[in-house]
Amino acid sequence: MSKKVQVKQLETDILIIGGGTAGCYAALTIRENSNASVLILEKANIKRSGCLAAGVNAINAYIVKGRTPEDYVDYAKKDADNIVREDLLLTMSQGLNKVTKKLEDLGLVILKDENGEYVSRGNRNIKINGENIKPILANAVQKLPEVTVMNQVNVIDYIVKDNHILGAFAVSAEEEILYEIRAKKVICATGGAAGLYKPNNPGFSRHKMWYPPFNTGAGYAMGIKAGAEMTTFEMRFIALRCKDTIAPTGTIAQGVGAKQVNAKGEVYETKYGLTTSERVYGTVKENQEGRGPCYLRTEGINAAQDEELKKAYLNMAPSQTLKWIESGKNPSEQNVEIEGTEPYIVGGHTASGYWVGTKRETTIKGLFAAGDVAGGCPQKYVTGALVEGEIAGKAAIEAIDSDKKSDVILSKAEEDLLIKKKKEEIEKVLNIETQIFNEEQLEEAMQKVMDTYAGGIGSNYQFNEKQLELAAEKIEQIEKLSESLHAEDMHELMFVYELKERLTICKSVIAHLKARKETRWHSFAENLDYPEKSDKWLKYVNSKLVDGKLTIVYRDLVGRGEVYEHSN
Repeated sequence: MSKKVQVKQLETDILIIGGGTAGCYAALTIRENSNASVLILEKANIKRSGCLAAGVNAINAYIVKGRTPEDYVDYAKKDADNIVREDLLLTMSQGLNKVTKKLEDLGLVILKDENGEYVSRGNRNIKINGENIKPILANAVQKLPEVTVMNQVNVIDYIVKDNHILGAFAVSAEEEILYEIRAKKVICATGGAAGLYKPNNPGFSRHKMWYPPFNTGAGYAMGIKAGAEMTTFEMRFIALRCKDTIAPTGTIAQGVGAKQVNAKGEVYETKYGLTTSERVYGTVKENQEGRGPCYLRTEGINAAQDEELKKAYLNMAPSQTLKWIESGKNPSEQNVEIEGTEPYIVGGHTASGYWVGTKRETTIKGLFAAGDVAGGCPQKYVTGALVEGEIAGKAAIEAIDSDKKSDVILSKAEEDLLIKKKKEEIEKVLNIETQIFNEEQLEEAMQKVMDTYAGGIGSNYQFNEKQLELAAEKIEQIEKLSESLHAEDMHELMFVYELKERLTICKSVIAHLKARKETRWHSFAENLDYPEKSDKWLKYVNSKLVDGKLTIVYRDLVGRGEVYEHSN
């Protein structure tokens, strides 16, 4: 008997897609500043979803004593070699300390010294006990009046007419329900994209990765399909991590001042540079030239530092602490081997994402982006995502208040047709009988293509134009095969949509890598046909879907003191 989905229609003032860092803070902001009703749709469970799920042990974006928001802009700009939106970075940096204080008021434990001052870690970081940072945020949101949180609901498409957003379609991950949600404004806070490339660890351990494996870039994919302008997908993010556990290295590098050394014990980090991409690049080069494996030099640290490191990792990556315990050796007795991860597309560390104005409105009217989906503003980390949630929340309220009666409305006939099409699309996947490959097999094929031809771990993150052309061709073939996927139930249906989202983003990433004809960021975008960087590429590489074709748009840099707002 063929499966049918039931349609449920919902209405809200502001729809927030994704209940992670930015989504939660947007909801808090909206309710503090208005009476607007809010609906948060979360694919997992808001209590432990998103990048904060496992906790963090530091606030990595904070303006410490003696520093200014402008200093933070300079740091992020230098790290991204100038391809940033300074207007976005400044508006983000100005709010960092305020949101940190708010987190502390909500119950986050921030470490203090004997004078009651926050304990800093380097120039921009402060130490916290952050294992429970996400439950703290989630609890605050769930206490708010007029805020509805729906867990295990997966948003699959926007409802857009004449470039105005009117809502979204979503499916339950558990029951056979299709939701049509109508909203006055929408905030996308779905996070970036993991799982595009073949990961470090195979098989059962493939999800031991830097970025949440459940962040599939859904927000990007929906935006791309709806014709939103996207920016800087070629600035991929590759994290330098502890080998096998994929635990963060910053805690060791900054916490105990450990240097990067090769197998001969030589410090190599100064040879290549200290930006995020250069640290990865140096490690790759040392291995390529036969001086690997590479390590963070922890041998010789003291007993107190040993204990501090083991404790710090329990807050965010317990597997690293367990590795030390299992080996029977403390960090002071053995250096920590390091490796680069597969590439990710994430606007919280690099500048990839929606092209937005300073109020974080995308090029689709009424659609705002915050956190890892918003482009142009790298090095956000947790607090930057919170600030963008606040900016987007306030802007959404303001947009509702200033809206004259909108002339963009869906007629009953248009709405019925949209629902009918979406229902048919879902039921086709649930009822298809001739499946050639399953979703997992196609995902593996996609990751292999990206790894081999679009600069993954297997090719030392390098690529050339011919390889990118092959990648595009092969991703296209996998996309065609994905049309005949079958899902046994709604949970499997979610995996099918996740694969399709990733394939959409792969195509954009390939197009962007091909469009920037230089190597500005070693490893992040290592173009073998254009191994040098050039001043003529001091511009943004943007893209949008025009008549079904992905079109590249080049835009001038927005410098110090300048502000860019959409003219559309």
